[in-house]
Amino acid sequence: MTKQILVGGVPVGGGAPVSVQSMTNTDTRDVEATVAQIERLTEAGCNIVRSSVYDMACAKALLQIKNRIRIPIVADIHFDYRLAIAAMENGADKLRFNPGNIGDESRVRAVVDCAKAHHTPIRIGVNAGSIEPILRQKYGGPTTEAMIESAMKHVVLLEREGFTDIVLSLKASNVRDTVDAYRAISKRVDYPLHVGVTETGDVASGIIKSAAGIGSLLLDGIGDTIRVSLTDDPVHEVETGLKILRAVGLLRDDIELVSCPTCGRTRVDVMKMVELVNTRLPHKKGYLKIAVMGCAVNGPGEARDADIGVAFGDGNGILFEKGQQVYHGAAEDVVEHLIARAGELLAANQK
Repeated sequence: MTKQILVGGVPVGGGAPVSVQSMTNTDTRDVEATVAQIERLTEAGCNIVRSSVYDMACAKALLQIKNRIRIPIVADIHFDYRLAIAAMENGADKLRFNPGNIGDESRVRAVVDCAKAHHTPIRIGVNAGSIEPILRQKYGGPTTEAMIESAMKHVVLLEREGFTDIVLSLKASNVRDTVDAYRAISKRVDYPLHVGVTETGDVASGIIKSAAGIGSLLLDGIGDTIRVSLTDDPVHEVETGLKILRAVGLLRDDIELVSCPTCGRTRVDVMKMVELVNTRLPHKKGYLKIAVMGCAVNGPGEARDADIGVAFGDGNGILFEKGQQVYHGAAEDVVEHLIARAGELLAANQK
């Protein structure tokens, strides 16, 4: 188990629930736009937000932003160590900097001294695309080994200064390199790990790459906080991150709908039935496993194993609850019974 740090009031590591992060894409100097976007992210389920601090005006805007939002804010720093110091002085709950472009050790040391004074945790964010030139030359490119050496070099530097409120990330746009790097670093340190596949592209490819990489690591027990990187509205990053947590069983806050892909045996419109269930039942009102299955091959088994489920036949269906058959009738009637009873079960979960 990793050690635990606090990002604002959000615990990261040490057995705490895996938190979901995203990053604003507004001009951080525009306080109104940034606050509005963070509010949308918060409503979507974001636990921690990160904003770019690329000049002194951004750093000063952080204080105004922080005073108007409900989740911790992380300052993302590149190139200028003075911006890191200014961000912390203006209330950043955590600092993220890339060791490959922050400067020499004296500048990193100045950042650490300020972090200690303000009790601000630091994420050492190693990206394959910005590995230090000396390491790229040593390893012939931004390899997994180069990312690990970069991370460990800066861990040692921070530890030497007596600083251990550290989070690590080692991201590449390649899923395999990302997974290999995290698996390797998890055996060497007990610091919390911020997990993600970086620069994954548009929504379609980005969701697949993120699910493959982040999901693999979470199933290995690796990862304390996650960020899905998409070239899209950052709200979609949060939504995808939550879906990944649900898929690997780390978040049970919503309906889990099991449905079949249909085949030639199917005699009802399963897609229509699934849409009815999805649209008419309330979401994020607690966990409930619902099965909507199209034929007699896997249908009865899946329906029995769910909290409530239907197995369809030739225009009709059988409704199961907690493994017991409770209703049989025409397909549309069975779905109506399923929706009504599932609603009752969800309401009971709220009591």
